[in-house]
Amino acid sequence: MRKLLLISVLVLAALMVFSVQLTILHMNDTHGHAWPFNEWHNPGIGGFAAIATLVNEFKQEVESEGGHVLLLHAGDVNTGIPESDLLNAVPDITALNMMGIDAMTIGNHEFDKPRDVLEMQMKLAKFPFLSANIVWEKTGKLFAKPYIIKDFGDLKVAVIGLTTEETRILEPLYLKGLKFLDAAKVAQKYIDQLKDKVDVIVLLVHLGFGEPTSSDYNTSFSLARKIHCKKAVIIDGHSHDLGMKVINGITIVQAGYYTKWLGRLDLDVENGKVTVKSWKAYPINLKKYDKKTKKYSYVWKEIKPDPMIEMALAGFKALGGRELDKVIGVSKILLKISRGQSTNLGNFVADSIRWKVNADVAITNSGGIRANIQPGSITMREILTVEPFGDTIYVMKLKGSQIEKIFEYTATLPPGKGAWPQISGMTVKVKGGKVVEIKVHGKPLDPNKIYVLATNNYMADGGDGYYMLKEWKSQGYDTGFTMSDAMAQYIKEALGGVIKSYDDSPRYTVVK
Repeated sequence: MRKLLLISVLVLAALMVFSVQLTILHMNDTHGHAWPFNEWHNPGIGGFAAIATLVNEFKQEVESEGGHVLLLHAGDVNTGIPESDLLNAVPDITALNMMGIDAMTIGNHEFDKPRDVLEMQMKLAKFPFLSANIVWEKTGKLFAKPYIIKDFGDLKVAVIGLTTEETRILEPLYLKGLKFLDAAKVAQKYIDQLKDKVDVIVLLVHLGFGEPTSSDYNTSFSLARKIHCKKAVIIDGHSHDLGMKVINGITIVQAGYYTKWLGRLDLDVENGKVTVKSWKAYPINLKKYDKKTKKYSYVWKEIKPDPMIEMALAGFKALGGRELDKVIGVSKILLKISRGQSTNLGNFVADSIRWKVNADVAITNSGGIRANIQPGSITMREILTVEPFGDTIYVMKLKGSQIEKIFEYTATLPPGKGAWPQISGMTVKVKGGKVVEIKVHGKPLDPNKIYVLATNNYMADGGDGYYMLKEWKSQGYDTGFTMSDAMAQYIKEALGGVIKSYDDSPRYTVVK
C-alpha cells in the first residue's frame, strides 16, 4: 500500500506543471526628466522618485506571490532637462542606481556628448549599459556588454541589448571608431547561443515602433519578423510610443517617454513555455483637466515620491544654477513643435538662427526641438529644455541648386522623422515625393544665385541624413553661437521680450 502511494505521489509530481511569474517593469527615453515636470494643463507629472515608489509596490506584490521582477530601461537617459544636461545625466543614473535597475540598453542619445561622458556614465552606473551590435571598427570587439543572465534560482532570464543602426545617421559627431552591426542578425546570433541555457529571452532594444523606411536599419517590428524564438519578448524604446504589438508571435512593448509612464509586462513561464499574461502602462501622476471647474484629477492615482530618491535629486537640482531661472521674456501664447508640419515654434527657432547671423534662409531639424514653450514667463531653463543639445549655428554659402538638393532629400521623409525640416526665409512645396516649388522671400529660387544658409552644426556634420551638408561643409563655418543663446537673444532684442503672437504659416507643405 505504501509503495503504491509512493508511486502515485511520484507520478503526480512528474505530471505537475510548474509555473513561475516574471514581471518586467520598464521605461525608455526618459531624457533627463529625473524630476517631476509640468505640461500644458498637466502639472507635477513623472519623475524617478514617483516611479521608484511604484516599482517597490509592484516588487512587493509579485515577490510575495513567489514571482520575480526585472527593472529595465530601453535607452536614451540623456538630453532633455537642463539640470540633467549640465550634470551629464549623473542625477538620472544616481536615481536609477538607487532604484535597483537591472540593465539599460544604449540609446542613440547616449552619444550626444563626447565619448568620455558616456564612459563616465557607464562607470558610475551600478547596472550594465548593454549593446550587442556596437563594435570597434578596427578590431570588431564589443563596445559594451552584449547581454546579462539573471538567475532567480527557479528561473533564468537573458537580457540582450540592441541599439538602433540609425545612430550613425542621427548622432555622427561622437561615433569615431565605432560600427553598428545589423541588429536582427546580431539578435539571432545571441538567441541561438542562449536559448537552451535560459527560460526567457528579453530583447532590450532601442529601435522604435513602426516599419523601417530604409534597409539600413531595423525597427522593433522588423526585428520581430526576422528572428526565430518562441521564448522571446521585446522591450523597446526610441520612437516614444506607448503600446503593445504582437508580430510573428513575439510581444513588443514600449512605455512612452519622459518618465510619464512605467510599463509592466507580466509573463507566465510554464515548463519552458513563455505566455504573456498582460501588459499595462501606468501613468506617473498624469492628470485630467476639467475646463468647467478648472480642477485637476488623477488619470489613475496619486503616487507619492520615494523620499530618499527625492532627497538625492533635490540636491542635484540645486546644482543646476540660479541663472537658469532668470526670466528672459514672456509668451502670451503656446508655441508648439511638430515633426510633420510647420508650426509657430518651428518657425520661431528657424527665424532666430537666421536673425542671429543675418542669413538669407535657414533650416533646422524638428528632432532638435525637444519641448513646447508654454504661455507665461520664459526662463533660460525653458529655452534649454526646448534646445538642449548645445548645437551651434553653422553658416554656409550655397547655390540655389544646392538648396534644392537639400529639399529633394526632405521630400523623401515621412512625417514623424526628426529630420523633418523647419525653415525660415523661404517656402517649399512637395508633391508626390518631389519638390514642386521653392521661393525665397516670395521670389522663385534662383539655381545659380549664392544664398547664405543658416543651419546647426549637427546637420552640417550630416546628422539626420543631411549628408549633402557635410559634403558642402567647407563652403561655410561654425559661428560658435549656440542655438539656445540665439533664441534667448531673439526674444529679448528682436521681439522686445514679449511674444504676443507668432507666425504659424505652413512654410514647408506636402501637397496630396
